Amino acid sequence: MSFPLLTATAALPAIGAVATAAVPAAKRTAAKWTALVFALATLVLAGLALARFEPGGERYQLIESHAWIKDFGVRYELGVDGIGVALMALTALLIPFVILAGWHDADPLETKPSSRWRPTQGFFALILMVEAMVILSFEATDVFLFYILFEAMLIPMYFLIGGFGDRAHAGSDENAAAQRSYAAVKFLLYNLVGGLIMLAAVIGLYVVAGTFSLSEIAEARANGSFSMATGTERWLFLGFFFAFAVKAPLWPLHTWLPNAMGEATSPVAVLITAVVDKVGTFAMLRFCLQLFPEASKWATPVIVVLALISIVYGALLAVGQRDIKRLIAYASISHFGFIILGIFAMTSQGQSGATLYMVNHGISTAALMLVAGFLITRRGSRLIADYGGVQKVAPILAGTFLIGGLATLSLPGLAPFVSEFLVLVGAFSAYPAAGIVATTGIVLAALYVLVLYQRTMTGPVKAEVQGMADLKVRELAVVVPLIGLLLFLGVYPKPLTEIVNPAVQHTMSDVQKKDPQPEVEAAK
Repeated sequence: MSFPLLTATAALPAIGAVATAAVPAAKRTAAKWTALVFALATLVLAGLALARFEPGGERYQLIESHAWIKDFGVRYELGVDGIGVALMALTALLIPFVILAGWHDADPLETKPSSRWRPTQGFFALILMVEAMVILSFEATDVFLFYILFEAMLIPMYFLIGGFGDRAHAGSDENAAAQRSYAAVKFLLYNLVGGLIMLAAVIGLYVVAGTFSLSEIAEARANGSFSMATGTERWLFLGFFFAFAVKAPLWPLHTWLPNAMGEATSPVAVLITAVVDKVGTFAMLRFCLQLFPEASKWATPVIVVLALISIVYGALLAVGQRDIKRLIAYASISHFGFIILGIFAMTSQGQSGATLYMVNHGISTAALMLVAGFLITRRGSRLIADYGGVQKVAPILAGTFLIGGLATLSLPGLAPFVSEFLVLVGAFSAYPAAGIVATTGIVLAALYVLVLYQRTMTGPVKAEVQGMADLKVRELAVVVPLIGLLLFLGVYPKPLTEIVNPAVQHTMSDVQKKDPQPEVEAAK
């Protein structure tokens, strides 16, 4: 029997969460190091899974399958394709940086180190628990198992937002606590509603298919023993897609994200948009397109319009923001619009670009948001107007902030440019008008990023910024590797595209779509 690598990769952070939570109250530093060691060990296992994955091999690899709830046909069934293994690796990569960046985020709550309440242990244990659930969701090929993980990850995220939220508020502590509570409840309610609708669709799928297993459904469809009525398939698709659109988030189901990212600490904000939200767009590829191919094509025109609204709306609101973190949140809404546009353009370039976008957006947003968090921690304010002239007193901080911002606007030479370019190529080839509208998001991105940098980093040095310290060793250990990845994948994306492209071709086959032929043949 082979080593259950996928189970081990997801189980290790869960074990780490228990171990971190069990560290005695007075040993806060030990709890932090415990969490970091388990996160790094998880990264090693994820790297091993990535190394063992064969891009030209079977669609799903490293498969594990065991009976779980026999009476209901539920199996503990895992497997990764190129998309799943890439996102699993991204998650494992980002968590150590999230832990390092949030090293002192729970310290303000440590008013009684000897009490039974252990905020430091709880904070890092919750982060590891989220990591375990997200990784397992990227591995799950049983629909019911995926649904449980899809909903369960909301619980630790709720406590991370509401219990360990950002303290950089201009108002009173009571008002800050109320804002954090509101953001956490809004996050939970939106996603629970989406999850409940999905549950009805999951049950409906079982009634129709008699199984929750993706592999069994695919095999039955291939041999002609399974098909869905058109109306049934469309209703089930809408149930799944609604939940994923909330998680993604897609306009008009996006409104929870700016509150959640604004009120969470910067590392937790990264956890939300760079890790957890990717489950939504990933699930559109794995479940919506694979299980409901005809309904996916039927819904494509409407979804493309919603994605375009997300792109332009998110970018426009980012331009007008006064809060640094909410600006990044609205920028992420715009970026998720690009991802969803790429998925439903139904072209190989679009879907490859969308998958690369998920990875590259995770890295670039992590870099920008974490540097922004370091900045906010020093000044104690999230308001753009409270800054000015930072580059003169903290040049390294300003420089890394600029690189993160340039990656966010998809500057050529940085990783997001490759993915955004592919998405636009795919969109133009299938829906030229949609491609034209989407390009406005690029122009607006340049506007909100450069204006943000100008207002915070340039100009006269404000009195409150005068004594601001530059990045320290721990902070550089967070930012420098992320910038290195942005540069590497920006000039050499081949290692990632080789993993992703075969999975995209399988997805294109699921929906029986081929790339549009060019109207003019290239000269030979």
